[in-house]
Amino acid sequence: MLSWTLVFLIVALVAGVLGFTGIAGASASIAQILFTIFLVLFLVSLIAGRRRV
Repeated sequence: MLSWTLVFLIVALVAGVLGFTGIAGASASIAQILFTIFLVLFLVSLIAGRRRV
């Protein structure tokens, strides 16, 4: 999931440089949502791993 976040971030940066503001905004939003989901899942797995030990 983190790889998809990086892909959308790169797409947003390239689109922003080329002037495609609509595509850049949409890609940045998707990258932000995916990063948030990744972060939440990481924290859940970290907490679940600590509870087992």
